Amino acid sequence: MPPCAVPALGAHLRSQDGVDGVHFSVWAPDAHGVNVCLFEPGAPAEHRRVALQPAGDGVWSAFAPGVGAGQLYGLRASGPWAPEAGHRFNPARLLLDPWALALLGDTGRLALQTGHTCADPMHPTQAWSEHQPDPADNAAHMPRCVVVDAQAELAAGLAIAPGPAIAADRVVIYEAHVKALTRLHPELPEHQRGTYAALAHPAVVQHLQGLGITTVCLLPVHQHISERHLIERDLSNHWGYNTLNAFAPEPAYAAAGADDTAAVRAEFRHMVDTLHRAGIEVVLDVVFNHTAESDLDGPTLSWRGLGQNRWYAMDKHGVPHNFSGTGNSLAFSEPRVQQWVLDSLRWWVQAFGVDGFRFDLAVSLGRDAALGHAFNPRSALLSAMAHDPVLRSVRLIAEPWDVGPNGYHLGGFEAGWMEWNDRFRDGVRAFWLGHHGTRGELATRVCASGDVFHQRGRLPAASVNMVTAHDGFNLADLTAHQHKHNAANGEDNRDGHGHNLSANGGVEGATDDPEVLHRRGLWRRALLATLFCAQGTPQLLAGDELGHSQHGNNNSYCQDNTTTWLDWTGADTELAAFVARLAALRRQHPGLRHARWFDGAGNTDHTALPDIAWLDTDGQPLRADAWQARDRHTLTALVTVGEGNAPPHERLLIVWHADHGRCQLPLPPGDWVLLLNSARAQVLLPGEAADTVNGPLALHEASVWVLVQGLRVSDATQ
Repeated sequence: MPPCAVPALGAHLRSQDGVDGVHFSVWAPDAHGVNVCLFEPGAPAEHRRVALQPAGDGVWSAFAPGVGAGQLYGLRASGPWAPEAGHRFNPARLLLDPWALALLGDTGRLALQTGHTCADPMHPTQAWSEHQPDPADNAAHMPRCVVVDAQAELAAGLAIAPGPAIAADRVVIYEAHVKALTRLHPELPEHQRGTYAALAHPAVVQHLQGLGITTVCLLPVHQHISERHLIERDLSNHWGYNTLNAFAPEPAYAAAGADDTAAVRAEFRHMVDTLHRAGIEVVLDVVFNHTAESDLDGPTLSWRGLGQNRWYAMDKHGVPHNFSGTGNSLAFSEPRVQQWVLDSLRWWVQAFGVDGFRFDLAVSLGRDAALGHAFNPRSALLSAMAHDPVLRSVRLIAEPWDVGPNGYHLGGFEAGWMEWNDRFRDGVRAFWLGHHGTRGELATRVCASGDVFHQRGRLPAASVNMVTAHDGFNLADLTAHQHKHNAANGEDNRDGHGHNLSANGGVEGATDDPEVLHRRGLWRRALLATLFCAQGTPQLLAGDELGHSQHGNNNSYCQDNTTTWLDWTGADTELAAFVARLAALRRQHPGLRHARWFDGAGNTDHTALPDIAWLDTDGQPLRADAWQARDRHTLTALVTVGEGNAPPHERLLIVWHADHGRCQLPLPPGDWVLLLNSARAQVLLPGEAADTVNGPLALHEASVWVLVQGLRVSDATQ
């Protein structure tokens, strides 16, 4: 890995003319003046101010002798107050340093710390253009930035065990929330539950290893706050998509306690180190499309107070663009904003040892001001990530859309990126749950969606396949609810997706009807089997393997309670064992995770057999007019590939049967060994007694089947 370097901006220990102190650098190009305010622990007001001086290129800086690590500080910026022109400087408001490496203090009601006078921040009514600066000093209500020894942090990062080297075709992602995953785990000490320490506990690590997980993708762990509408409802932003600080772990997830920022960082590193030693990568879900400052009725905490026109992508009349739905999209065509993102990403890799990032609403990161804010996959920021000596070696996963104009770009990112594939999600759901999914659509999705990804040198692993994710129904609810049930969120069930392609099996919600439960079980196992037997990169939502239900809530972002906390004591252990066996089956057979695109022909010098062939229910090749027929829902693929560039030693027969009627499926000649029957939760692993089949396969319930036939040299070359 390249040499570690501290970010250029922020507060850093330095010796100048033989005197130790801290050098402060702040980017505020439109400000008339910037001060650093130094605080004693627990003091409501600063005891000293350091006036920063213009250093060129919009940076203000100064050296403060006698200041050291642990010093608490904040910023004040003076400048024009002209809302219609986008300027909102107010030196009465204490600001956070965007490059601060740690924060200390209560953040529970920060969403109400507006920079403008507002009688009721919960219910703003004044027009934005009429806002006036609030003259009251709010330092007593703001957290403090903390001076951190960056070199010591980087040294601690180097001591973390290196991440495991996992080939692209072997990756299995597990999307999880730090707190929700472990808060109710009965084998963990109470004080560790819901924390970074809990993720490092042997019981959790063993569960992940047993499932065959290679990569844990954690929902946001950047320090974040809750929005004003959640504060009003006595709820919180549980998911964390509202970043306050892009360099520090969320202290609420630390068993060490929020008052010891160094202990929080150490606990996070221990989690990463433990998972690495267990052969598991750590990927972070990061939110750079907007900040915690919300729309113009929202708080002034940092970026807005240092220069709204520079930090945010501005529309007309002093209003930021709204590509993320929060009212304050960042200006990624601005080099310093790019630098902030890159510094943050490098910091998490080098100081905390993480192995990659999943970018929330990643299209926003590629919106180019020179192109009218249209998406540019080769924008300056996205290109910089691809070429950066630190970041080019980590996993980069895009959520390939945002909510702005022309914001959907599945398949639109460059080689080297992975992307969440919502077409896999929707196509697979439609096929199994009775929403007119076609065999052609299913075939395309289980072959890594080549219609969108097979271009510009990209490989099948670029498709991150998912049946469920944190956003939307989880698996238990997908198969138990036709409608969302989000009343607990306080928005009269208006929030969350309405188009879920779900089914309930005959009864909405919980039931003890054995026929309904049986039907739901068939669907769940078929959906999971489809996920693990598909080309591309599978992503499993934490809790789906346990049968966890959120009672029909498909937008649980504000439910920090048993709705989202995984129910370990009520876990479906048989389903978890089935998932573990699916992952093992995928590892064992290269035909379930081929690293290259199928072309329907003999794809190496070793075999004349096609790498994939598609069969109908009569055992004959699927005719062109049958692919989109909506009355047939049985599909068979014959896959013949080897491991890497090696010749194939087996061929797989994969059957997806969603039809309700019975079917006698002819098999290709020879003896076949049954590897998977999802209807019976059967998965054969090496060393176990096998069932040999050489006659028609009797299909009558929703099921995925995988059979294997060994190849002789003469078979492969005929």
